[in-house]
Amino acid sequence: MSTNAPQSASLPALLGGPPVRPAGPPRWPEDAPDVRESVERALRDGSWASYHGPNSEALSAALRQEFQVQHAGLFASGTAAVEMGLRGLRVGSGDEVLMSAYDFKGNFQDVLALDATPVLVDVLPGRWMIDTERIAEGISDRTKVLLVSHLHGELLDMPALRQLADRHGLAILEDACQVPGAVIAGRRAGAWGDAAALSFGGSKLLSAGRGGALLTDREDVVQRVRLHTQRGNDAYPLSELQAAALIPQLARLGADNARRAASVRALVEQGQAVCAGLPSTSSGPHAGNTAYYKLGLTVDRDVWSDLPAELVARAVQAEGFALHSAFRGLHRVHSQRRFRAVGDLSEASQADANTLVLHHPLLKEGPEATRRLLVALEKIQRHADTIRAACAKNPAS
Repeated sequence: MSTNAPQSASLPALLGGPPVRPAGPPRWPEDAPDVRESVERALRDGSWASYHGPNSEALSAALRQEFQVQHAGLFASGTAAVEMGLRGLRVGSGDEVLMSAYDFKGNFQDVLALDATPVLVDVLPGRWMIDTERIAEGISDRTKVLLVSHLHGELLDMPALRQLADRHGLAILEDACQVPGAVIAGRRAGAWGDAAALSFGGSKLLSAGRGGALLTDREDVVQRVRLHTQRGNDAYPLSELQAAALIPQLARLGADNARRAASVRALVEQGQAVCAGLPSTSSGPHAGNTAYYKLGLTVDRDVWSDLPAELVARAVQAEGFALHSAFRGLHRVHSQRRFRAVGDLSEASQADANTLVLHHPLLKEGPEATRRLLVALEKIQRHADTIRAACAKNPAS
């Protein structure tokens, strides 16, 4: 965007000023010597060519130990892991799956792939967590599974959800793709469900470019998944090279999560005015034990002088930071014929409109990176009226 405003260090980059971080967001995946050595070892010893080799076996064992579960199956993606979890929990044609109206689109599509119906439940006001009090309203005689996701650094109250599901005879599929290593009431997120999914996608905290895992203690789930995937070979495999890349990352996950959490605490403590929309960092029974893949920020229109979330994101990106729009409300992007809604889903609509997410690599850089992000946010906030007026005058810029 170009304006007639004078060049000045005080102006946002979107208005012609210099960006706070000229080099842009940090590289991801990062240059990790331990990952490089693990992959090179697999190349040297030939295990990279195995169908079921030592790296996959080691990764599965490490996941079982980390999450304290009996089984950890490896898959081609987190989306595949969710689908396998649904299949393992006997979801099929005519069944219903309760889930949040604000969630990853792939979870919704996995339910549809099994000819089942997503039943969408609203989120808590100003949050990204399914409203536990509304779940019972959506239960019918066709309800089979409660599919719940930990999103944007917030952790669901899994003890309460576990009690609710048990009371109604429902299984839980726990999507822990965004929060590997997080702890809820003394147990890992992902260890509370009848089954749980992890993702090793290219942008994730544990990254192999692609990949996922399904965690469970239930032998019947494992058997049903095996019947679906074993077709003379594994139909949805994770490769040996991917497993080799993941093993060292899992070993240092706790330390990496602690560093990211320290950066989030600094954001909240030092930038309360611009970071007022970070509820996950300061409230909830499990806020101190979470993990941050894409840190959620709710854009309060009062705080940001009525600047729309999309425009806040564009301004922050121009400063060199990876802040982007988040998930869409599932009810906003799918035909009403494809789901059943519980209520008007007004809070999910607000989450759809006002949520931005910060990609995690910046959080590992430490105090200076956090300080510079706050400089960028405060600069944009000071000039919010000017940014809005400039965009209204030239909306295509």
